[in-house]
Order: sequence, then structure tokens, then C-alpha cells
Amino acid sequence: MAGHSKWANIKHRKGAQDAKRGKAFSKVVKDIMVASRLGGPDPEANPRLRLAIAKAKSVSLPRDNLDRAILKGAGLLEEDNVEEVMYEAYGPGGVGILVECLTDNRNRTASEVRHAFSKRGYAIGVSGSAAHAFNQSGEVLVSAAGTTEDSVMLAAMEHGGDDVQDSSDDDGNPLFQVICEVSELESLREGLENAGMTVESYGLTWIPSVEIPVEGKDAEQLLALIEALEEVDDTRTVHANYDISDEEMERIAGED
Repeated sequence: MAGHSKWANIKHRKGAQDAKRGKAFSKVVKDIMVASRLGGPDPEANPRLRLAIAKAKSVSLPRDNLDRAILKGAGLLEEDNVEEVMYEAYGPGGVGILVECLTDNRNRTASEVRHAFSKRGYAIGVSGSAAHAFNQSGEVLVSAAGTTEDSVMLAAMEHGGDDVQDSSDDDGNPLFQVICEVSELESLREGLENAGMTVESYGLTWIPSVEIPVEGKDAEQLLALIEALEEVDDTRTVHANYDISDEEMERIAGED
């Protein structure tokens, strides 16, 4: 979500977020597996997989790891049974949290996610307990290099886009986040690419229907919890419906 991207960008500027090779590998491998699982193992027929492979090559993921991730995601390795799971909970300040994971061992993943919550005094809820505070939408992330928000907005409006927000990737590089209905995702991705824009990634996301203001100790504990959840190896994404002011985020980042 936009607030979470803002936090990542501030941490990057403060120098508090290390670029770790192993973490980069883990992220691109999960992206490849999800893309292969959803659209098949043939990159020529799967645009999302082509994007994931390009990202993997940009961080020098070994070819054997890349090929295995494709096969594993598509379910073509008999010893692997990869599936998507989501955990829901409420955290500091009453903020709803969704943790999306990709795993070949539900028990291991559930234990690690549960530990991240319980260590801070919170517990995983039942299915639907927090998801009702979000709407599932399509998301296309476009590089901000060489384009403007107005240009992205005009192209998005022509191809099913509903909203455009400033965002950033894990390294603090500026992006535009384009939101659409789930049914319009492929059309939007193709339309933006045909308009000459660089699509960095696309897929489904969860957009809060209402954001909860958080500050002080609650804000500090919430951001620490989100970071702990992101450190779980099987975590793909963490969504939370918080609203923390720029000033409060700067304060917290400055204390790290």
C-alpha cells in the first residue's frame, strides 16, 4: 500500500535498509514461482513470468535457481507442493494486517508467522477476520523514469485504471502504482506497455477500504511488526491499513 511504500522509501533515504543479495534472490524466486503458478511455465505466453525472469537476471540469479523456480511454481517438480496462503490479524493500534505467503510446508510457515505475531503480543485470526477491511484489486507498477504522473494517468484511464499513486521499490526507486479492477489487470498492463511505459511488476493486491491513524508507540511497534513479518522466508507481501504521517515516519526512521 502507499503508506508502506512511503516507509520503505524513507528508510532507504536514511540508510537504514541494507541491500542483501540473499534477500534479493529470495524475492525474485518467489515472484517467478507465483508467475509460473498463475500463468504457466512458458515465458513467451506468460508476460508476468517474463517480467519476473528479467528481474531475476538483473540481480544475477543463477540459471539453475531460475529454472527450478519456474518448474516449482508450475508444480512440475514432484517433491514440491507449492501453494499460496494468507494469514490475517490485528496489530498495534487496531490495524488490520494481511500476510501473503508462498510455501511448500504450511506448518512451517504458519509457525514462523505466528511466532512473529506472538512475540509482540498478537495472534493470527480466523479467515476473513481482517480481510473485510480491504478490497482486492489489480495493481501495475510503472517506472517513473522518463514519464510523468499525468501521462500515466491518461494512459491508465484509457485502459481500465482507477487510480494512480506515487510509490517506490525496495531500493527507493520511484514508481507509479496504478490500481484497477481485477478483471481489467491484463488489459491495463498491456495498454501501459503499448503507451511506451516500463512495467516493473503487476498482479493482485489488497487496498484498504478505510485507513486507521496510528502514531507514537503504536506506530513504532506496528512498523517493527511489519518488518518482522517481511523477514519470514515464505512471505511474499504484507498489507496493513495504517495511516502514519510523514513527520511521524521521519521521526521513527531517525531513531533507528
